[in-house]
Amino acid sequence: MKEAMPVLTAGAGLHETLALLTSQLRPDANHKEDMVFLKDVFSERSLGYLMKIHEKLRQYERQSPTPVLHSASSLAEDVAEELQSGPMSTEEKELLHLLTSPHLKAVLSVHDTVAQKNFDPVLPPLPDDFEDELEEESVKIVRLVKNKEPLGATIRRDDATGTVIVARIMRGGAADRSGLVHVGDELREVNGVSVINKRPDEISQLLSQSQGSITLKIIPAIKEEDRLKESKVHMRALFDYIPLEDKATPCQEAGLPFKRGDILQVVTQDDPTWWQAKRVGDSNLRAGLIPSKQFQERRLAYRMKMGTLPNPKSPKKPVYDHGCDKEDCDCEGYFNGQYIAGLRRSFRLSRKDRQGSSGEGSDPGDPEFLTYEEVTRYQQRPHERPRLVVLIGSLGARINELKQRVIAENPHRFAVAVPHTTRPKKPHEKEGVEYHFVTKQQFDADALNNKFIEHGEYKENQYGTSIEAIRSVQAKNKMCIVDVQPEALKRLRTAEFKPYVIFVKPRVPESRRRRSAATSPGGGEHGRMTDEDLQEMRQSAIQIDQQYGHLVDRVLIKEDSASACTELRGILERLERESFWVPVSWVRT
Repeated sequence: MKEAMPVLTAGAGLHETLALLTSQLRPDANHKEDMVFLKDVFSERSLGYLMKIHEKLRQYERQSPTPVLHSASSLAEDVAEELQSGPMSTEEKELLHLLTSPHLKAVLSVHDTVAQKNFDPVLPPLPDDFEDELEEESVKIVRLVKNKEPLGATIRRDDATGTVIVARIMRGGAADRSGLVHVGDELREVNGVSVINKRPDEISQLLSQSQGSITLKIIPAIKEEDRLKESKVHMRALFDYIPLEDKATPCQEAGLPFKRGDILQVVTQDDPTWWQAKRVGDSNLRAGLIPSKQFQERRLAYRMKMGTLPNPKSPKKPVYDHGCDKEDCDCEGYFNGQYIAGLRRSFRLSRKDRQGSSGEGSDPGDPEFLTYEEVTRYQQRPHERPRLVVLIGSLGARINELKQRVIAENPHRFAVAVPHTTRPKKPHEKEGVEYHFVTKQQFDADALNNKFIEHGEYKENQYGTSIEAIRSVQAKNKMCIVDVQPEALKRLRTAEFKPYVIFVKPRVPESRRRRSAATSPGGGEHGRMTDEDLQEMRQSAIQIDQQYGHLVDRVLIKEDSASACTELRGILERLERESFWVPVSWVRT
């Protein structure tokens, strides 16, 4: 009696089906060899693994997965470069070996291709008569796939010959990836349409309307330029750029918009007027056009000459945060009722005393136009002195209180620079702890020799913070935290200090209303803030941001003292273990 054949369900997978078939194979006299062969094949372990993998892939496909990012290859390269920048542990060496292996590079490259949906369609056949159209000139037919993306090339009309020339190839675009189109090539046809008598804007529209594949008829340049290796030059943008508002750009659609503070990888500077760049961390692999440093400076100089741009050396005086204005208060180092040496009111002038302040950046001379700053990755090494942390604050930020909280929590890791003063020493004070007490003659001599990062007069006494006071803290392997007026930033931005600048500003309500139990701009704890107070706080933050925002590494919005202290503490901890972008001049020897 024969056994009943088991019934397969509709949801049975390939692996289950294969196992069932194997179990039903029974060798008989007529087909013994065939059955043995099939059973051996179906019982092969590797085939079973392949069937399981196939089922998992089918299940994953039904979930319609989407890629997390489109640039896994470039991310892997950045990680490998970061690993090679310093000493590596055993695990880091193994990771570097994996990231640089050809097989993983190939897998990541395929991943990026799939993520960008950069699939080649079936190309139409070449026209039969294209070889006969131009008899003497060397013609190249180029077929590109651009999948709804821009072609990645700009064109211009040659003034002498009237021909349409490829002016620029955008790095990472469809034309660049093909390797078939070069700067200087003469464009004759687009998808069979002659461009000889067409305007550049008509040709650009023709190119942009082409979807999927696009066929170009090109006369190659006599001397084709070698394909350039991608540059590793990084720039921090010091201004906002919107290509659609720039009438000078050769192609607005090819422009790269960016914000002040963005890190740009400049991939080519061949054109002295328009660079090609990518935003670091951007998933778009195609480069865009940005104005070169020289060109942007010339434009700003022209605007200043014509009176449409104010001189950056002559800004409006902003309103700063300041200390207590009580007549009998020197705001000593008491925090939560406990005296801590070295924690006293930092030198912050009140509004009525600001005229006597001195800071860097107010010197006359040629204007400094804000364009780009070349930067590189930097991480503090164990043998190096800690980076200087600089706090600047707009009106109402009360950054001295914030600084005191952080230092009081861990005085062994953080400290302040002991300031100089000409006022008499009080009985409980010690030289070099609360202040460095000096004569007026000595103070004036030090100020004349530029030994102070800032100084000024308060209640007929001179106060100042010296460079040596900062060095003294760092020599003890402590992180020095200073709060200064923004003018002092340029004096501190050196390779020696490598300052990390934090701009602290209070959150100010947008609506103009009175608030009780709030901190007044003068530093009072339970004052009532008027509409004018709120407006002055907002204006103070705006002015500092406009004039010094390009020097700031981090903006800290202060909701309350406790949360701001927690956030500041987290920033300081990351400074010791993570890498940050710094001016390249700080790390080059």
